[in-house]
Amino acid sequence: MRSLSLLLILSLIAILSQPTFSKSVRCHPQDKKVLLKIKQHFNNSYDFSSWNPDTDCCTWYIAKCDRLTNRITIFDLKTADDVAGPIPDAIGDLSHLTSLTFHKLPNLIGTIPPAITKLTNLQSLTITWTNVSGPIPPFLSQLKNLTGLSLSFNKLTGSIPPSLAKLRLLESLFLDRNRLTGSIPEAFGDIPASLTYIDLSHNQLSGEIPKGWSGFNFEYLRLERNRLDGDASGLFGKSKSIWKVDLSRNMFAFDLTKVEIPDSLKYLDMNHNKIFGSLPAGLEPLSSLNVSYNRLCGRIPTGGVFQEMDYSSFFHNKCLCGPPLPECK
Repeated sequence: MRSLSLLLILSLIAILSQPTFSKSVRCHPQDKKVLLKIKQHFNNSYDFSSWNPDTDCCTWYIAKCDRLTNRITIFDLKTADDVAGPIPDAIGDLSHLTSLTFHKLPNLIGTIPPAITKLTNLQSLTITWTNVSGPIPPFLSQLKNLTGLSLSFNKLTGSIPPSLAKLRLLESLFLDRNRLTGSIPEAFGDIPASLTYIDLSHNQLSGEIPKGWSGFNFEYLRLERNRLDGDASGLFGKSKSIWKVDLSRNMFAFDLTKVEIPDSLKYLDMNHNKIFGSLPAGLEPLSSLNVSYNRLCGRIPTGGVFQEMDYSSFFHNKCLCGPPLPECK
């Protein structure tokens, strides 16, 4: 009887200890090993204080485990002044990552490492508001599953790699506020139909926009503060579904008179260009409009957005007239 009781006690202990054991091994040991390498790379900064080697890495901050596979699928490092140095090569060994983010890290430096190409499951890559420099590497085109690529607010230089057009699942591309030069690659005239959000603003890009864009249906396009020129009228059209266009502070030159404004358009900024002609019909439903510092002529229409905008949205043109500017002579 006594041995039976002892056996029951031992069995009960084994049962009660099972959940604790399962929880302790939830994180894949290979992922845990890689994460600890990353922590060491960043000199054990405060942001990795929860990364205790004796605990389950699925409970750590920054890295998140998939509920079914228990593999690390999200790495989200944001707003940390004490995270210093380059992006570690070890990040490429988190083989199940679908989302990788480095955001608002002023002391993150160096170039984008080739090790990132090992992340074949990656769908979202965000490196923003850092001091990462060097060119945008063409090898990013190897990340075939990317739907979102954001490299805004860095110190990236050189030209835009034409190979990025090979990312056929891409939906959004943000390369704004860098130091990029050269033209928008002609290969971008054949971007996937899914890529409807593009921001290339605040760079030093020059030349004309790709000819293929006249047949493309963007939803959101920002090209402001570059050195682009030529005809951008093909971006518009009654059949388009674009809702925001910013072409300001470039050198675009085309006749605005016969441009067909899509019903979807809500925001249009074309200030500081060389655009000529008159204001077309269809602008009234817009929420925001700025055509100042161009070469436009004719009477400003009445109603809609024209009643909301002040004179600064229209001044410094060749011969625009009518409220909110002086009356036509």
